[in-house]
Amino acid sequence: MNWSEIKNGVLLGACTLTAMLAIVLVYSLTQDAIRATEKYNLETALIQLFAPNSYDNEPSSDTILVSDAVLGEEPKTIYRARANGKPSGVVISATAKDGYNGDIELLVGLSYEGDVVAVRVTRHNETPGLGDDIEEGRSDWIHGFNNLAVNTMQAQDWQVQKNGGQFDQFTGATITPAAVVRTVYSVVQWYAQSRATIFTNAMGNAGNSE
Repeated sequence: MNWSEIKNGVLLGACTLTAMLAIVLVYSLTQDAIRATEKYNLETALIQLFAPNSYDNEPSSDTILVSDAVLGEEPKTIYRARANGKPSGVVISATAKDGYNGDIELLVGLSYEGDVVAVRVTRHNETPGLGDDIEEGRSDWIHGFNNLAVNTMQAQDWQVQKNGGQFDQFTGATITPAAVVRTVYSVVQWYAQSRATIFTNAMGNAGNSE
């Protein structure tokens, strides 16, 4: 091997190493930006899902991971709010399995007593211009869950109007809103049975992610 071949080999190796380092650097910076954006979006959503001035902790980091079929097949995160060290509310992640085009991911905000503060859809595959009215940015439909006093409602109320309930459906689309309503009701019922243990991490299959 002559000097020219050695020189070319060194240059090629240096270029390859430089390219690899650049890729690692870009990936690292991109991942940091993605994580920062996700954290910001989550904290923004949580502000909307807890009652105003109801907590003084950081719910985004006061969490537990729960495995329960009512909430979905995958483990779900529960965000806990506290005021002066006392429980004041939760935001529960849940999956509506019976959407028109698949799973609908939700965040359900509840007061400590179990009333619904608000609900937000975080991911779905519903039909654009039809089923996607469950998105806050598309319509006000999701605001129909705002500040619901659960103890004033009957089981029948937790359906769309077409099925005798109190929630609106969309023109030409009943399956999507009905799936969201059913899941929110299931979460409300599940919380009523689980509230006493959520704040002590004694959830059986729950894992503490703090």
